Amino acid sequence: MRLLVALALIAHAAWAAAQSNDAVHAQARAHKQPLLATLKELVSIESGSRDSAGLAKLAALIAARFKELGAEVEFVEPVDVYRMEDTPASIGKMVRATFKGRGSKKILLIGHMDTVYLTGMLAKQPFRLDGDRAYGLGISDDKQGVAVILHTAGMLRSLGFNEYGTLTALINADEELSSPGSRALITRLGKEHDATLSFEASRADADKLALATAGIASVVLRVHGKASHAGAAPERGINALYELSHQILQMRDLSNPATGVKMNWTVSHAGTNRNVIPAYAEATADVRVLRIADYDGVERAVRERIKRQLVPEAKIEMLFERRRPPLEASNASILMAQRAQSIYRELGMDLVVDNIAEGGGTDAAFAALQTKNAVLERFGLRGYGAHSNEDEYVLVSSIEPRLYLATRLVMDLARDKVR
Repeated sequence: MRLLVALALIAHAAWAAAQSNDAVHAQARAHKQPLLATLKELVSIESGSRDSAGLAKLAALIAARFKELGAEVEFVEPVDVYRMEDTPASIGKMVRATFKGRGSKKILLIGHMDTVYLTGMLAKQPFRLDGDRAYGLGISDDKQGVAVILHTAGMLRSLGFNEYGTLTALINADEELSSPGSRALITRLGKEHDATLSFEASRADADKLALATAGIASVVLRVHGKASHAGAAPERGINALYELSHQILQMRDLSNPATGVKMNWTVSHAGTNRNVIPAYAEATADVRVLRIADYDGVERAVRERIKRQLVPEAKIEMLFERRRPPLEASNASILMAQRAQSIYRELGMDLVVDNIAEGGGTDAAFAALQTKNAVLERFGLRGYGAHSNEDEYVLVSSIEPRLYLATRLVMDLARDKVR
């Protein structure tokens, strides 16, 4: 008898879970077209990282949408700004939305509203639909992420779900600048919350989440020489270009495939006139690492190499900027990824989880910087063409499964089912 009762309880629990999942799926279907409308709204406001007016307009729209969903909303001024070579004087405000529930778990959803595009480009490339593709500037990186967060919150509200303690959404306006004004807050919130879901896009050719992202740094070399007439008195000059070329060539082998370290020289300039020995030359290298500890090794190697000069009279300055840490997988993140895969299987779909970074860096790494709590990246729609002028799009067919995934995972996290 007891066995029959137990089996009946198990069957009832499975039936109830299936009914609950059906309700989530129905909501995901219902939100598909509204999400496309949201995407059109977001894409139709230009919001380059340095476009203060555009960012303010978009932030107001996002804040209003969160307020409609019942959140406590605030605009957050960037503080503790981490100044880098390209950090602008003015950084856009963040939008922070807080939903209070009746549970205890704290869950953080992050995305960004800024893009890499210049003001004026929207006129030639407005939002448009073409089959399974929705096109627009910044639609993949990361306006789809903002839209998915908004509609995930909307689905939870429609479902009457509030079993979390706090559900926080943070949308920053400086991710494309390496988050100089938002990194401190993202790091603090990542530490304060039990789990962080970051909504950068997945790939168009693969349904993925990411346990790891690359760390990004830069090396800037500045060489100071002495100008002189290139024809009449070249011997009186100190050729900064010669020294810079020497330094670049002797540091072309600092990448290490075995550890995932990549260092590539990408920008250089020198001189002012054809007939003048260049008094100044400068070059920049892009650096990618998979472990925070690898930064030290790269910086140490560069400092050692620059001691070997071709032109001893030249003076060399070196700047090593740690722009973004890598995201490294924690045990909690792995467990959350496994739960996400099981949720996707409820739809009859497979979800790939990458544990090796593909090269790009994101704000998820700041969220994980001071915690071992779960942090996962790429909860956004499947997309393609980030940072390109013509091709950026998201797959319309990915809206329902991605909304289902995010909403179901928030529910499981709130109910402490991710272990």
